[in-house]
Amino acid sequence: MTQKTVAVLGAGMVGVATALELQRRGLAVTLLDRRAPGLETSYGNAGVIARSSLMPFNHPKLWGNLPGLLKNQGTGFRYNPAFVAANLRWAMGFVGNARHSVFAETTAALDALISLSTAEHKRLLGEVNELSRLRDNGWMFLYRSLQAFDAPGAQLGRETMEQFGIATQTLDAPAISDLEPVLAPVFAKALWIKDSYSVNSPGAVVKAYAQAFVARGGALKTTELRTVRQSVTGRWSVVDGDGTREYDRVVVALGPWSSQFLAGLGIDVPMGFERGYHMHYAAGDTSARLQRPIYDTAGGYVLSPMEQGLRLSTGVELNACDAPMKPQQLEQAEAAARQALPLGQRLEQPLWMGRRPTLPDSRPVIDEMPGRPGLWLAFGHQHIGFSTGPGTAALLAARMLGDAQLPLDPYPFRASRFL
Repeated sequence: MTQKTVAVLGAGMVGVATALELQRRGLAVTLLDRRAPGLETSYGNAGVIARSSLMPFNHPKLWGNLPGLLKNQGTGFRYNPAFVAANLRWAMGFVGNARHSVFAETTAALDALISLSTAEHKRLLGEVNELSRLRDNGWMFLYRSLQAFDAPGAQLGRETMEQFGIATQTLDAPAISDLEPVLAPVFAKALWIKDSYSVNSPGAVVKAYAQAFVARGGALKTTELRTVRQSVTGRWSVVDGDGTREYDRVVVALGPWSSQFLAGLGIDVPMGFERGYHMHYAAGDTSARLQRPIYDTAGGYVLSPMEQGLRLSTGVELNACDAPMKPQQLEQAEAAARQALPLGQRLEQPLWMGRRPTLPDSRPVIDEMPGRPGLWLAFGHQHIGFSTGPGTAALLAARMLGDAQLPLDPYPFRASRFL
């Protein structure tokens, strides 16, 4: 019997994990992207794998925060009014989904996806001999005032984590200092999320997974992707910079570029882009080191210890996918971080930016395209694609191959929500 062929378009965490899983399930897989694996958003994230990420940005308390967010002056959130005006379908859907019924469905779906992905990450890291990159000491949400800790959104987050049985511990200022001595005494309270992991180089993890895919016989091709076409036989032709090749199935896992790519097929994807920046810094005090990622809720940044140095990653800038960079958000976040600990000099140039693709309900699409058999979709993971890539791969492969028992409920991730 001829081995089924699959083209996976996109070599970020989602695409690489999907290629690996389909290969493991016996398919002949080709992985295609314009760049080498893990060099886009999967490279520059905070490296956190945490069930606490089940909390979407458009939660029910968003309504109370909107007046402040619309001022467009915060460090953690900025937006381009022209982009929002040009994408009202997405914007109105995103805000409209900040209601309790959608929130309940989203948190349950994301918790299942993150939990599955965590187990898959552990398996894969063991297989590629990279378990030493994994930390199991959690991460911390830091609050500069008691009022911030007691704010409605923060309370909802703690209640939701408790509902799902996520292990946390509330810390006062002395306990924060005991756990992270390098931090200055600017934080009144913290939530230590114990039930989470982090890695010291997410880009290196994606690269290791891709190397394993190739070592096991997978084909990796760096090329400019142009379009896909379905033939009368039902097979799919992938057109790239080198020509055209047919496959039995195609998976679109192009992250923020998925909407632009699918527009060429007449498929309108309502996608927003949570752009974010990062920078690496030397440690300013060699006698103390940050032990785990921290999220300064007022400063609007996450700081993670990486093998390249301390990585500062910013919050959200809503803008067009490939609009010019705006360094102001990073400058503000860096100033706040220097209040919290002794950051050394910047270690790299130029400034790095990633795009986090977000659908109106903050859930990805993991499904076959309605009406187009053989065209599979895996995108829209917002800022948790690194956390959810392996679980996405497991669900997509199980559905593609017709497993009687699926690893999680596929309904929340159905394409027909929007397409």
